[in-house]
Amino acid sequence: MRRALFVRGGWAGHSPYECCGIFEKGSSEFDVEVSDSLEVYESLPDVDLIVHCWTHGNLTDAQEEGLVSAVQRGAGFAGWHGGVLAFGYENSRYQYMIGGRFLFHPGGFTPHRIDIAGEHEIVAGIEGYDVCTEQYYCHFDPTNEVHATTTFAGVDEAPETAGVVMPVVWTRTFGAGRVFVNTLGHSPEDLLLPPTRTITERGLRWAAGG
Repeated sequence: MRRALFVRGGWAGHSPYECCGIFEKGSSEFDVEVSDSLEVYESLPDVDLIVHCWTHGNLTDAQEEGLVSAVQRGAGFAGWHGGVLAFGYENSRYQYMIGGRFLFHPGGFTPHRIDIAGEHEIVAGIEGYDVCTEQYYCHFDPTNEVHATTTFAGVDEAPETAGVVMPVVWTRTFGAGRVFVNTLGHSPEDLLLPPTRTITERGLRWAAGG
């Protein structure tokens, strides 16, 4: 059985333990290990998948080197929302590896549409759907492969975003490793929404090698 390491902690507002628990407990495909410390990256066990759920904070040089090197050698890496994108702002290699960074979410919790892009196995058979949660505006690496997008309405606090089509779900390769990112997932309720949960479960599986 493949091995997955869930690294969870940081800001409690993103419910890292509850959110990770959805996928830790529901997985029959992985032998799951958990860590509540970033120090695990200094001496990573041999795993097929690393799930990072840690909003705010940064990695030390040794932690960043351990994580980035593991993915380059072939470990999969996956995460969602601020647990992966609102982290490591001082870690340029980490941000390059994941292919993006969170900037802001104009309007706070707002209704918006998730549009499916392409026919990748992560989104196969899923149609566009509506959510009411934070709509993440991110810096984004153009080499990412995009699987879902959202279009900004240009709310009062950010009229300049009107019509902007922003990636929501993407994948990329990094060395021999695979990376999956989903910008949705502010709360357990967001991740339990059937299409979001399916996309995330498939994304973890894909990142681990399919």
